[in-house]
Amino acid sequence: MNDTAYALSAEREIARGERFSFGKNWSKFLRELNDERIALAMASLEQYLGKGYLHGKSFLDVGSGSGLFSLAARKLGARVFSFDYDPQSVACTQELKRRYFSDDPDWIVTQGSALDQAFLHQLGQFDVVYSWGVLHHTGNMWRALENMVPLVKPDGKLYIAIYNDQGKWSRFWLRIKKLYCQSPVIIKYLILGVVFIRQRGVRLMIDLLRGRPGHSWRNYVKKGGRGMSPWYDLVDWVGGYPFEVAKPEEIFDFYYQRGFLLDKLKTCGGGIGCNEFVFIRSKG
Repeated sequence: MNDTAYALSAEREIARGERFSFGKNWSKFLRELNDERIALAMASLEQYLGKGYLHGKSFLDVGSGSGLFSLAARKLGARVFSFDYDPQSVACTQELKRRYFSDDPDWIVTQGSALDQAFLHQLGQFDVVYSWGVLHHTGNMWRALENMVPLVKPDGKLYIAIYNDQGKWSRFWLRIKKLYCQSPVIIKYLILGVVFIRQRGVRLMIDLLRGRPGHSWRNYVKKGGRGMSPWYDLVDWVGGYPFEVAKPEEIFDFYYQRGFLLDKLKTCGGGIGCNEFVFIRSKG
């Protein structure tokens, strides 16, 4: 598929309520992007990949979204290749490249799919393949996970984050996400309001009673450690469809069987959110 075909396919799926408009959400997030958020994103990459590790390395951002982590990797000295299925996400990443690394040959941004093996095959291999919170939104998570394998160089790193399997609660959220994507705007805002109260309301009320109104909301950027936004993360969570999940041991076993060793793991403690994995591909 070419860029036009990808764009048309994504737009049709969004119009039919089969896919959340991730790029539309991230384009709004870019209004809040500042040096502090960029620094936190850079620190997050170095925390998991190693301080100074990215300098001179090749970095593939699979599902670049807002483009923040492609930007962070480039600032850390990596040669970056970014792609996303959503045309507005591609536009976000291109905008960040324009702002910070205009006409830089060491940062390429294009449109593509983690499910398109022909597209992926032409990319070659990378020192780091990064896909944070993306592959579970492709519509075929296990195929997407499989497609990451040949992209990683021997002794290279695969850094992924996958939604935690909560059993019945994951099935509940799947229904909510599907309803959100298929609903008119007024219903979308109603769903967002209910989830906002459920997930953030108690914490905000405690802040108010302690005389620190909005403290946890304002501190989200630092507490999360990735430079993201509490509101746009919430919208992404509620609307993020397609939606698949996995237990940490399932991801570990999947990649162990394919010659990857676990280097780092951070779970979400069995709750809502992503489990993060850094794997190293064996040389053998």
